[in-house]
Amino acid sequence: MRWLPPQARAHAVAAPYARRAGWPFILIYGLAYMGLWMALLPPILVGLAMRVREIAPAHATGSLSLVVGVGALMALFGNPFFGRLSDRTTSRFGMRRPWLVAGALGGMAGLAIIATAASVPQLLLGWCVAQLAYNAQLAALAAILSDQIPASQRGTVSGIVNISLPLGMAGGTFLVEALADSTLATFLVPAAVALAGALILAWALPDHRLAEAQRPRYGWREFLGSFWINPLRFPDFAWTWNSRFLLYAGVALLMTYQEFYLIRQLGCAPADVPRWIFLSTLVQSCTVAVFSILGGGLSDALGRRKVFVCGGALAYALALLVIAFAASYPWFLAGMAVAGIAQGVYLAADLALVNDVLPERETHAARNLGIFNIASVLPQSLMPAIAPGILSLSGGSYATLFVAAAVFVALGAWAILPVRGVR
Repeated sequence: MRWLPPQARAHAVAAPYARRAGWPFILIYGLAYMGLWMALLPPILVGLAMRVREIAPAHATGSLSLVVGVGALMALFGNPFFGRLSDRTTSRFGMRRPWLVAGALGGMAGLAIIATAASVPQLLLGWCVAQLAYNAQLAALAAILSDQIPASQRGTVSGIVNISLPLGMAGGTFLVEALADSTLATFLVPAAVALAGALILAWALPDHRLAEAQRPRYGWREFLGSFWINPLRFPDFAWTWNSRFLLYAGVALLMTYQEFYLIRQLGCAPADVPRWIFLSTLVQSCTVAVFSILGGGLSDALGRRKVFVCGGALAYALALLVIAFAASYPWFLAGMAVAGIAQGVYLAADLALVNDVLPERETHAARNLGIFNIASVLPQSLMPAIAPGILSLSGGSYATLFVAAAVFVALGAWAILPVRGVR
């Protein structure tokens, strides 16, 4: 749907894919995504590990795995659940707009709890609140791509969305470093950016308004259906889900244990970790930004998705191997650069691909995209539970851990091959 001025929004017709989206709306959409990632990703990259080391230094690894793992379970539940609620929201403010704003406000509250926590249980509570709230916002954001963007633009807009992720990571980690003297500011300033982005998008969004008579029924069967799509009925969606899950298994291991890897394998001083992670995130962000646009645009122009998804996954597996055997920080940076190239190509094409094969788009877009996003968040829970066993069996070798991650990602490249509905 094209860009509409505020006075025309009330008259927007709920007819998805009718018009091409204008660049002002696309940029605002990307900025809202970027704000969310600025608030949500730095706690995973730096903030949670920093707080765990302050609160429970003797049990830092186990406590971090607990907090990240349980928080990921909240995201696993929250994304499809709030997606289902968004699909049946009859508010006069629209279907997606209330969840954009409420999610950003709730996420800020969760990060405030983390910043002021004095114990691991308080830290866990704050991260669970933040994950639930930001995944409510994320469910609404994901549905907007299906609601407002025609198929011919999805690769390009997916590229813009994927740029928002590394820019959010880089911006968030920069703020963590710049505001390191104030724990409260470290968490709340990125949260304020996320809230501002949500408010601007809510203002600009020509949101659909669902009539009460069109509201889908909701009972126990529908609640359970919020977390399940029959893979036999929709095999293309199932294979795409599997590919994303396997890729994010590798991503989760790298993101969660990057700080400990830098300290224990590369000998980084704990005080220097935020700066080292910021530099690596900046390198990765630049490559993701360039190759998201290139990959998404080429995917649209060629009308092909699978070759970009497979190639991106294989390149990410190669990046994990480079990181696993890095003997110095420059080699680690080289691995992160390759990871950025791979992630940009993969995610731009994969996000467009899943929207191309999305079941029941007209009635259950947010719910089904929420189920797809389980593939991104479930590894954040499973991998921290599996990783201590891998580390124990390998004598604490982070090289072995990242080789295992590379195997998962390579399997993710294979999993996209059986998709038949998209080239």
